[in-house]
Amino acid sequence: MRKLSRIIWGIVLVAVGVVFALNALDIMDINIFFDGWWTLFIIIPCTVGLITERDKTGNLIGLLIGVFLLLSCRDILDFSMLWKLAVPAVIIVIGLKCIFGGMFGGKTDKIMAEMKADGASVVNGFAAFSGQNLNFDNEVFTGAELNAVFGGVKCDLRGAIIEKDCVINASAVFGGVDILLPANVNVKVRSNSIFGGVSDKKHSNSPQNAVTVYVNGSGMFGGVEIQ
Repeated sequence: MRKLSRIIWGIVLVAVGVVFALNALDIMDINIFFDGWWTLFIIIPCTVGLITERDKTGNLIGLLIGVFLLLSCRDILDFSMLWKLAVPAVIIVIGLKCIFGGMFGGKTDKIMAEMKADGASVVNGFAAFSGQNLNFDNEVFTGAELNAVFGGVKCDLRGAIIEKDCVINASAVFGGVDILLPANVNVKVRSNSIFGGVSDKKHSNSPQNAVTVYVNGSGMFGGVEIQ
């Protein structure tokens, strides 16, 4: 995904450079600074995020807001209509996220149910207006619930013993959760975030890894980072 993101941003920058060059040579006359041009700083990053990032909810909401603002600046929509449509649009996006999250989230729910049935211990990490560091060096890890509210939680599993598939539920509200994983596990992410996000750009999966860590991440003005 990182490679795809760089390629897309490269294409965007090349296109902008070509337009400026053609304008300078009087070959074309494209008005870059049209009414509402500044909304492209919202629309373009959100569009790239929809293509390259797993967490698409925040990007979709941002794209809708950017398009509404552009249409308002172009006098296609009345600006007052923006606020009337913004709330329903956000509600619809969140509703769709819940629907598709429920449809495709069966794997993690099944694993969590099996863990509880087997009596596996689930670690609880919670930080409110503070920070908490969890380290599992040479310990068997079976799952965790990590919550950060105006604070931070760091869960270091690089030295942990992970014998089978497990689930980590991570939530960040105006805070952050950092999950450090060993290289010999795969990670699969399910994200439900609003103005937040879940990032696993620093961890690479491999077909040789026999164990998968499933991360259910949610962020509201906060983030979950997997390394």
